[in-house]
Amino acid sequence: MNKKEKKLLEFYHRLPADQAETLLAYAEFMAERFGQVDEISEDPQNIPRPEQENVVAAIKRLSATYPMLDKGKVFNDASSLMSQHIIQGREAVEVIDELEALFKQEYTDFINDRDAT
Repeated sequence: MNKKEKKLLEFYHRLPADQAETLLAYAEFMAERFGQVDEISEDPQNIPRPEQENVVAAIKRLSATYPMLDKGKVFNDASSLMSQHIIQGREAVEVIDELEALFKQEYTDFINDRDAT
């Protein structure tokens, strides 16, 4: 295990259980972001929003709903919203509403760009 891995593990162990779970979910999201996808549909997937959902789970759901989007582009804004929730204590429901609007707008831009070419 290298120095960075040890440091990440140390942070994980220092966090309260809920925050440690959020860190793990975030790491999973990042790993998925850089995973390989063979064939991507240009149509959104129908993945309904559950009644109870945390921000990281919402990002994962929306990423799966809109697999055609450039994750690097949408992730910048999504990570900003997630930070507002985790660091500033912004309500999860509000952040998830904005995440849904963000992904929907990115999809609209994707379709418009595709149709323009």
